[in-house]
Amino acid sequence: MLYLTLFTVSLLAATLLPGGSEALLLYDLSSGANSVLLLISATAGNVLGSVINYIIGKKGIEYLVGKRYAKERDLAKAHRLFEKYGAVALLFSWMPVVGDPITFIAGVSGYDFRRFLLLVLLAKGVRYGVLVSCSPFFFK
Repeated sequence: MLYLTLFTVSLLAATLLPGGSEALLLYDLSSGANSVLLLISATAGNVLGSVINYIIGKKGIEYLVGKRYAKERDLAKAHRLFEKYGAVALLFSWMPVVGDPITFIAGVSGYDFRRFLLLVLLAKGVRYGVLVSCSPFFFK
């Protein structure tokens, strides 16, 4: 149940909803839970949350254009910019506040999903890996 809770909190933290998962991860580490399973749970949940952002962004294009909230030429410009800088931007998807919108914009711009998934998994996995390995609870 501990790992499922961390997975769920990490997933919600990665969506456009406010919240964080780091405190729960550190708390779970302090309770003596398996650090590898915690790392996997937090990373998987956070990546899945980013995938949800991506899908909402990708499917939201039709709505935005249909309601005339966005213009085709603006979306084309966003797509070109994300193709140029998207890989670098997605490496910052782990950051609080700015990371979630980056994953949403990746979907809006139609960024290649396989590249998106690889970069987000790398960014978020490294973030949680550093947090786990630098935690004083990890060395007990």
